[in-house]
Amino acid sequence: MRMMTRLLIAAAALLCASPALAQLKVIISGGFSTAYAQVLPEFEESTGITVTTGSGASQGEGPLTIASQLERGEAFDVVIMSREGLENLKAAGRILPGSDVDLATAAIGVAVRAGGPKPEIGTVEGLKRALLSAKTIAVPQSTSGIFLLEKVFPRLGIDRSRIKATERGSQAANLVATGEADIVVQPVSELMSVPGIQYVGVIADELQLIQMFCAAVVKGSNEVEASKQLIAFLSSERATAAIRKNGMEPARK
Repeated sequence: MRMMTRLLIAAAALLCASPALAQLKVIISGGFSTAYAQVLPEFEESTGITVTTGSGASQGEGPLTIASQLERGEAFDVVIMSREGLENLKAAGRILPGSDVDLATAAIGVAVRAGGPKPEIGTVEGLKRALLSAKTIAVPQSTSGIFLLEKVFPRLGIDRSRIKATERGSQAANLVATGEADIVVQPVSELMSVPGIQYVGVIADELQLIQMFCAAVVKGSNEVEASKQLIAFLSSERATAAIRKNGMEPARK
């Protein structure tokens, strides 16, 4: 009995002396989120690090953008978002210098409601016809939507009144799934796994924006090393299959 007691005391002391495993808080935009969700369990299992994930738009207005959430003091260790949005955070001093890493690129694509005819959108004229024939066009208010609203739609003569912009890409795609919009234009990676819609293809090169999605450590994080472990995992070969499965290409090293 005395021996058992001593063993239990020794085991308890050993547990108390062992360092606690890291717990990370990540905030991510829509473009990389599906690939991330598919590989995260492997990261947690292989490292013992637990991850809690929040979401927000890379750019835009409103309280749900990543920038807005950080500005009001919400604590995160890692951000995953478009390069354009990340550069804004770096300029605002919210990113640990030298910690940002490119993960994957995504082109802008088009989807329509499942079961409907697929328009020809691979040329400038084809996309213009498809958009002009739609009663309502859905786009996100984040990086790709800003580009479309400022650069592409004015060039094609698309009236702003026919465009419905949502805070998040998932909301834009859902408008098509529910029949509230006829067509959605946003990063391909946000269209590949949405029930109720069918992916059509990418828009013409002349109108295209290839977005880079990146990860970085938030300045002030108490889990810098664990954060870097996660970023290294997401930028490694172990994430490649999930990245490509969701219509993206791994960033070139």
